[in-house]
Amino acid sequence: MLMHNPPHPGEIIKELCLEPLGLSVTEAAEALGVSRKTLSSIINGKSGISPEMAVRLSIAFDTSSESWLNQQTQYDLWQAEQHREELRVKRLSAA
Repeated sequence: MLMHNPPHPGEIIKELCLEPLGLSVTEAAEALGVSRKTLSSIINGKSGISPEMAVRLSIAFDTSSESWLNQQTQYDLWQAEQHREELRVKRLSAA
């Protein structure tokens, strides 16, 4: 079942991980071993969570990497479903 308009995982990182700990993007990026630009791009919804980033986040915030990837998948699928009518796909069936 699809969640209704799920948030981008970057919003979750910002609101539930960085803000409660009082971390800046720069501090969090350093702890994650990525550039500030990379983390900022995720937080601002410009980039998604890769499997490697999911592992990094799971280590840093004591969460599961699967939860991060699931959030990204839910977000991506919801976004794609919004354009379902624009897709030119024909239904296939057995003859």
